[in-house]
Amino acid sequence: MTATSATRGVGFRSERGPVLVALMLTTALVAIDSTIVATAVPSIVDDIGGFTSFPWLFSSYLLAQAVTVPIYAKLSDMIGRKPVVFIGIGLFLLGSVLCGFAWSMPVLIAARLVQGLGAGAVQPMAITIAGDIYTVAERAKVQGYLASVWAVSAVLGPTLGGTFASLGIWRAIFFVNVPVCLLAAWMLARSFHESVGRERHRVDVLGATLLTVALSLLMLALLEGGHAWAWDSPAGITIVVAGAVLLVLFVLVERRAAEPVLPAFVFTRRLLLTTTLIAFGVGAVLLGLTSYVPTYLQGVLGADPIVAGLALATLTIGWPIAASLSGRIYLRLGFRATNLIGVTLAVTGTGVLAIVVALSPTVLLVATGCFVVGLGLGFTSTPSIVAAQSSVEWSERGVVTGTNMFSRSVGSAFGVAVFGALSNAVYARLGNHGPDAIAEASSAVFLAAVVAAVLIAAAVLAMPKVMAPPA
Repeated sequence: MTATSATRGVGFRSERGPVLVALMLTTALVAIDSTIVATAVPSIVDDIGGFTSFPWLFSSYLLAQAVTVPIYAKLSDMIGRKPVVFIGIGLFLLGSVLCGFAWSMPVLIAARLVQGLGAGAVQPMAITIAGDIYTVAERAKVQGYLASVWAVSAVLGPTLGGTFASLGIWRAIFFVNVPVCLLAAWMLARSFHESVGRERHRVDVLGATLLTVALSLLMLALLEGGHAWAWDSPAGITIVVAGAVLLVLFVLVERRAAEPVLPAFVFTRRLLLTTTLIAFGVGAVLLGLTSYVPTYLQGVLGADPIVAGLALATLTIGWPIAASLSGRIYLRLGFRATNLIGVTLAVTGTGVLAIVVALSPTVLLVATGCFVVGLGLGFTSTPSIVAAQSSVEWSERGVVTGTNMFSRSVGSAFGVAVFGALSNAVYARLGNHGPDAIAEASSAVFLAAVVAAVLIAAAVLAMPKVMAPPA
């Protein structure tokens, strides 16, 4: 039960080149959308109102994306990757069109939720398909191609968003997705072919429902706790408790399910467990820095928003560089050793940021720290997900990839919540006064990022000492 693989070789001119382009276009949907919307928020609010509820433009999208990843992943192992990625592209296309025609903030939030439902299938399936059709030796280079999409989007997204907003046509930030969706779907339909068995499967509807609701509640608590409600408020406590109870019920149901949505082996195999924990930490560090580096540069150093954005973009530039180089290293030294190189760089980069803020802050030094962190995350994330994929067969690869991606999403939400609570506490203690308070709050966040990077290192050290399998 394998996807057909053409001749060896990675690149646009190889036989698999059209598939690679299609995967990059598919990834671009999520990558550009993650950066293009924020710059247009003021224009959106001026046009349709809803200032107090606009944060839900992001929360509804992230929530829908995160909680559906395990469901799509399991479906892809049952019916194939192609139908699932088409479902994702279709939902993303529908959500984009609905966003473009939205006449109020509640309608726009609902449309963003539809987009998120599509994104939950799009990104994991792109990585899973790459794992299906490329060898272990080739996957790191392919992951570099996919990561480069994020690097380009880090610059292209804010630029397009700001341009459309300044021209008074903010709806174009959603309509621009339409041709990309159609082109990606056409190229996948034309160039990607897979052979899936005709076994009968039993869909675990109860497990899927319990998992979706439980994760929705817990993700909601992480995303909105401390913002929409206090952590210790009745609403905050009730949501967490309800989510935890449903998660326990899900575990009990899955123990008896014929084909569980989230099989126990994902958490009982040492390699899969440690790579999942690594993904969690990567998500926390990535979103923590993404959220607070621009605020620090603008609020303390007085940097222009574009300069602040470019300084942060060095992080997403360092990632694909390391991702594309990691294959050569893990084929010679093994996955664990490559991950150790990565976390060493990540700890160093976050340490540079923490020291720079405290001693001699400049935009160049902050950008340098972000670049080193990006290198570290690239050398950590790519080898760990390739290691997880290479340890299982086709019938388990979707679930393994989906679990890894979901763990990163949860880590992102957790990181934003914890870093946000820490920043707010420091800022409030200093009386919410100007640049000094922002500097102290940012310093606390960057120190927390160092701690998170050290915890990633602990997970890497717990990885089994295995070399990369032969190409």
